[in-house]
Amino acid sequence: MAATPTTRPIIAAEAFLRALADHGTDYFFANPGTDFPPVVEAFSRAKKTNAKVPKPVLVPHENLAVAMAHGAYLMNGRPQAVMVHVNVGTANTINNMTNASRDRIPLILAAGRTPITEKGSFGSRSRPIHWAQEMFDQAGMLRELVKWDYELRTPGQIVDVVARASEVAMAHPRGPVYLSLPREPLAAAMPEPPAPTKPRPHAAAAFPDPKAIATLAEWLATAERPLIIASTLPNDAVPVLSHLAERCAIPVITHNPRTVCLPSSHPMHFGYEPGTLLADADLVIVLEADVPWIPQLQGPSAGVRVAHVGEDPFYVRYPMRSFPSDLAVQAGATNALSALSAAVEQRLQMAEARIAARRGRLAERMRNRRAQLAKDSAAGDRISPEYLSRCIGECVGEDAVIFNEYPLRANHCPREKAGTFYALGPAGGLGWGFGAALGAKLAAPEKLVVATLGDGAYMFGNPLVGHWVSQVHDLPILAIVFNNSRYGAVRNATLAMFKDGVAGETDGNVLADLSPAPPYDEMARAQGAHAERVEKPADLPDALARARDVVVKEKRQALLNVIAHY
Repeated sequence: MAATPTTRPIIAAEAFLRALADHGTDYFFANPGTDFPPVVEAFSRAKKTNAKVPKPVLVPHENLAVAMAHGAYLMNGRPQAVMVHVNVGTANTINNMTNASRDRIPLILAAGRTPITEKGSFGSRSRPIHWAQEMFDQAGMLRELVKWDYELRTPGQIVDVVARASEVAMAHPRGPVYLSLPREPLAAAMPEPPAPTKPRPHAAAAFPDPKAIATLAEWLATAERPLIIASTLPNDAVPVLSHLAERCAIPVITHNPRTVCLPSSHPMHFGYEPGTLLADADLVIVLEADVPWIPQLQGPSAGVRVAHVGEDPFYVRYPMRSFPSDLAVQAGATNALSALSAAVEQRLQMAEARIAARRGRLAERMRNRRAQLAKDSAAGDRISPEYLSRCIGECVGEDAVIFNEYPLRANHCPREKAGTFYALGPAGGLGWGFGAALGAKLAAPEKLVVATLGDGAYMFGNPLVGHWVSQVHDLPILAIVFNNSRYGAVRNATLAMFKDGVAGETDGNVLADLSPAPPYDEMARAQGAHAERVEKPADLPDALARARDVVVKEKRQALLNVIAHY
């Protein structure tokens, strides 16, 4: 006589995964430890029952896992989940959690917690590490980086805890949250089977104060030399800014940009450094830019009106930030720009002659700028970062998505479409670009994804793990290493302060010299990548084309180790 199948009670870990999926989480990036048995059981049960859960993605380093979740969000706009091993795994996430925090990425970071009980419960401590890994305040390691943190107390809470985590992460300004999940409640049976979760609606970006918009529109309509400085915009804000800048002939500087703010070919795109445009301006609109200029080096003239526009124009989580401000417009960038464009249009009738004259002056300035850019990116005896950047742009096309961790010269690699360029966030934590590109490819497999990395950034990004992830999870991306055998940021900072000091006698290379460089191409080739070392300018275009075709046609990862001199 056949045995009657036993119906297993649903454990909290199952409800946890189902709730994540119900709230839009596609991927569960995992670096597991001894706190994961309930999660492993939950995924195993889901496979048998076809329950809707996020796709599990094993990532053998926590820093890379967080970067992948970051990149996936940038592609699909949904909050992704990362789970790591107790306090030690949490510690390994902090670098890229800092990037996610400052970049306003709604990531759900979960970590196990040392079992609470020493004995007597299912899931009690069973390894020597379970004593040493317990902390008085595990979440304290990253409380300054997250919007919310919580420790699961009972299994019956888990659905509501996930709902709370999701709504807080997605509330504007968005940002990461943290859950700690002790093994005992996560492994415990639910008091009753959870009902399907109804996702809570996400709050829309705020609309601006009409009075503030009217004031800014009046200032803009009467300004002789207005300037917009932007750093990070949502994709739907780009056409709105394009229209406003063109209509009013306003030059736009994208200072330290993390996204495409304006198409490169736009007649009002004046590059990436404020320079004389800032010094000459009589109105400066700071648009989602945490650092619109470096006060020690430059700034607007005394008495110039400065308006800050953005979801958090005050950057309240920055301990010190004291840029001048005559007006603050707190709103989503798209909403603020749309309202400003409509308001200023009503005031432009008396400003048409002024706008036409400004447009003429700026056109001449743009012609000179573009001629200089062409000269700077010409091929020389050695590969320069400008020439390399130009060749990359010409090779990958306008639809490729580029993740840049420092080296790409944006002036020389045009990006015409929103959502085709992302750069390391304002915190600058190295080891982001490779993982972010892999996460983007996971979420958008149809896209050509390119990671442009300094050699130092490439090493920070756990490249052996990254190439393993690319191969195992079938994520073919093109990685291009700008190999100058040094930490450029360290050297440049040293020379900026001590060029005439003793450090300048060695060209600032102390603690910045990375030579001899490892054979990055050989390392990647050992993990199944198409890989080449490129040293001559004449060889670069064909090498890029070969690597691109391997990724696009053969669906295999590729890496170019480009010896660049700068």
